[in-house]
Amino acid sequence: MPACTSLRLLNRPLTAALLTGSLLLGGFLAFPAAAAGTTAVRVNQVGYLPDGPKQATVVTTAAQSLTWQLSNASGTVVASGSTVPRGADTPSGQSVQVADFSSYQGTGSGYVLTVDGSSSDPFDIRADLYDGLRSDAMAFFYHQRSGIAIDASLVGSAYARPAGHLGVSPNMGDTSVPCQSGVCDYTQDVRGGWYDAGDQGKYVVNGGISTWLVVNSFERAARAGTDAALGDSTLRVPERGNGVPDVLDEARWELEFLMRMQVPEGKPYAGMAFHKIHDAAWTGIPTRPDQDAQPRELHRPSTAATLNLAATAAQCARVFRPYDSAFADRCLTAARRAWTAAQANPAMYAPDSDSTGGGAYGDSQVTDEFYWAAAELYATTGESTYRDAVTSSPWHTSASAFTPYGFGWAETAALGRLTLATVPNGLPASDLARIRSSVVSAADGYLSTMAGQGYAVPIPSDGYFWGSNSEAADNAVVMAVAGELTGAARYRAGVLETMDYLLGRNAIGQSYVTGYGEKSSHNQHHRFWAHQLDSSLPNPPAGALAGGPDSALQDPVAQEKLAGCAPAACYIDDIGSYSTNEVAINWNAPLAWLAAYAAERTSTGGQPTASCAVTYKVDNAWSDGFTATVTVKNTGTSAVGGWQLTWSYPGGQRVTSAWNATVTQSGADVVARNADWNGTLAPGATASFGVQGSLTGSNPSPTAFALNGGACG
Repeated sequence: MPACTSLRLLNRPLTAALLTGSLLLGGFLAFPAAAAGTTAVRVNQVGYLPDGPKQATVVTTAAQSLTWQLSNASGTVVASGSTVPRGADTPSGQSVQVADFSSYQGTGSGYVLTVDGSSSDPFDIRADLYDGLRSDAMAFFYHQRSGIAIDASLVGSAYARPAGHLGVSPNMGDTSVPCQSGVCDYTQDVRGGWYDAGDQGKYVVNGGISTWLVVNSFERAARAGTDAALGDSTLRVPERGNGVPDVLDEARWELEFLMRMQVPEGKPYAGMAFHKIHDAAWTGIPTRPDQDAQPRELHRPSTAATLNLAATAAQCARVFRPYDSAFADRCLTAARRAWTAAQANPAMYAPDSDSTGGGAYGDSQVTDEFYWAAAELYATTGESTYRDAVTSSPWHTSASAFTPYGFGWAETAALGRLTLATVPNGLPASDLARIRSSVVSAADGYLSTMAGQGYAVPIPSDGYFWGSNSEAADNAVVMAVAGELTGAARYRAGVLETMDYLLGRNAIGQSYVTGYGEKSSHNQHHRFWAHQLDSSLPNPPAGALAGGPDSALQDPVAQEKLAGCAPAACYIDDIGSYSTNEVAINWNAPLAWLAAYAAERTSTGGQPTASCAVTYKVDNAWSDGFTATVTVKNTGTSAVGGWQLTWSYPGGQRVTSAWNATVTQSGADVVARNADWNGTLAPGATASFGVQGSLTGSNPSPTAFALNGGACG
């Protein structure tokens, strides 16, 4: 069944009747034994980057600091130190301390952290730590494809299967699907796309945010100059070798489906998008897609689905144009049609009651989708119609575009805000400054939340609802964008600590990603990765993210086995626990985004940095002051966006004003951030700005500069 991640839509009605297929097999009533004991020393069970943060959480009632020791695979102690007591950690219900071994930058496998007689699970420290997850998290979408045979040469024989829902018996197929009674009097070809989650439905609103994240991952990497890692023949997709980046090939499979869901010309509500397509009744577990004999139905169009189509198709037109201009044109035409149709039908809401055979995905607040779609269309076209829709939206000046609970399929204003903050556009400088500041402020809020917890999770104590792991991952995406805008290293550290949480540094000491970590989830709720129910079927493939703790306990297994759990511990790795242990495309999408981001590195293993040269010229000086011009040049081969230049004054100088950049100072350290109009430095381009300062003695010029964290020559 599909994932439910919306705060507004959390309590989707679900009953035991949905589980008929597995109840007949006894799978949901045969509860597994409790998980084996977990070590008190909780770490990222995959490991850490050599230059990244390295922290562990220790469950202990001790009030005083404890000694930690880091040992290599040979048992030799290579580092030691003292923990920091944190006391009661509200989300986990535990008393904890934190061990920080970030200063150790050796590399290898089989490290173990020991504290007070307890040893962690083994882990690695290496620069290529996330390369495998970058590939596996993205391969999840190929596994979930509808309408194509899944090739053993790409996924292995255990996961190969015939194409699902193409009308080959016993399938009814998605090539000529009728509407529910009273919705339409024709059939529609809606083949392709991704199965949404553990069920075999396909939902436009969940497909929209998932597609946006997949494409945005490439768009962000292109700005950073690291998109080659997602380029042609880098991922496991059948289209590899076609000259198009593999990540875009995967996104196109869903984009084609989303456009097929658009109501044809000449029909009522032309240009709108059908909300969803799935079986007429809930499919039993286990059922492989090609063996699904149920009739399929199109459900009534909705404004939310239509705006998801407008937004993702507009993004498609922008990002695909260098690779396939004809497809980009198709996307833009679909986006414009969808926008016009949504304006004509602004209040066609998907009802919460439409939950037979598939999730309802009801959403009666669509002003955020209007803002997102307008932002994407404006960023792509620059046209005043879409600019005016952006600036007149109540979301344009609202701080609530980012919330402590993150964005999601029903809360999409943040997606528009992220696009406007990073894609060059013609908004006034004051607007751009405020938009970018809102991203940074949101990221700082998530960092503050993490700092107040023993497990450093970017969600509040009351945020452990259905799909909480995607909430954490989505907030980490915001932190990564803040790092892009500012160059500040703390945001990348926040992203990496979020990965630590997902991969084992958490209240139950379990990696939520299949195949990653000593104790990883492997019984996620799914219709055909159902080994727990049928030993002839596989567990989910490596790289599949479980939904995570859900304190509402919204399924029979969770209610039976997790009663009384602390919010962050309300999780069980059982195929029957659909509210804590389902998989979904909108959960794996941010995981894939973050894995690609975390995998980026230079030849030394560090975060990619800009190549640059800086000239600092004192223009005028007097007894107690000076003016200077600073010129920064991009000497690299990739554009630098959202630049930040840092230096230290050796003579106690203080900046009193600046022009053509925003300049702040703390002690001797100075940070200069781009103005809105000079925020992108193309290869070979320069940007100049001026500072005026005060001094009390000599006026030595700074000698060392860094651009976005990388030293300038």
